[in-house]
Amino acid sequence: MTDPVFRCLAEGESSSLFASLPDPGLVGRALLDPPHHVLRTVAEGGDYRPEWVWLALRGGEVVARAAFWGGPEDTEPRVLDWFDFTDPAAGTALLRASGLHAEYELILPPGWRSDPLARAAGGARISAAVEAGYEPMVERFRYTWTPACGVPDSPGRLVFRPEPDDDVILDVLRRVHSSTLDAHALRAVAEGGLDAAARQELDFLHWCPSPREWWRMAYTPAGEPVGFQAPARNPNGPVVGFIGVLPEQRGHGYAYDLLVECTRQLVAEGAERIAAATDTGNVPMAKAFARAGYPVVQHRYCLA
Repeated sequence: MTDPVFRCLAEGESSSLFASLPDPGLVGRALLDPPHHVLRTVAEGGDYRPEWVWLALRGGEVVARAAFWGGPEDTEPRVLDWFDFTDPAAGTALLRASGLHAEYELILPPGWRSDPLARAAGGARISAAVEAGYEPMVERFRYTWTPACGVPDSPGRLVFRPEPDDDVILDVLRRVHSSTLDAHALRAVAEGGLDAAARQELDFLHWCPSPREWWRMAYTPAGEPVGFQAPARNPNGPVVGFIGVLPEQRGHGYAYDLLVECTRQLVAEGAERIAAATDTGNVPMAKAFARAGYPVVQHRYCLA
């Protein structure tokens, strides 16, 4: 068997060469609604840069593909969106040959481990990525709210106010991250400390193309700070950007109050769909999403 040839995608190859790899649609981008299950380059009106989309070809046939994504202003990719192959070894070699590095968030159906076909397809991709140097980090529930879920009533326990000072928000993020169940925050703290982790969270919220004026601090009626919630939009639409309760205020179920306020704000801004996610191990937040009517629509397996 000849070694595959690795190269970037050329313009005009999205619907022909890239899409030619057989994909039974068990895991990955095929699980998303149109148009997100089809790759299009920026020149074609999509989100992908050809230099960040890589192919492994053997005899002109695609045996592996990998597509990295970043925002319009990003100089490096933020995430590995597509990773599929008919030859696992070629898939591993392709990730190495690309020279690109970004978190891999594998999209899986809910309960994927109970489906032998989905478990095999997901496991193969995870194994190939690990062989290429990726490390499993966390598994997450992915939610999508729609009007059919109903707008949750406000509990009315907290007062929400804008906070224009980024330094105040940074202090809250430091305190939230000092005791957190979120794997991404824990990793950021381990790598750079609380200040760097808080700054990373704030930078993400500023990166989102939505108004900063949407962000809200939460207080008790007596004026004690409770936490921070940030409705946002990413390039794909409305999202629950951040929900964080201060350590000294935990145990009262306030994450639900913040999530409800975030949801109601986004709906007031015209949202018809709201995306959200939390780690499978973050039981309090998962309970808040369930109580607020957010259904689990996907499982995400994150590798760093």
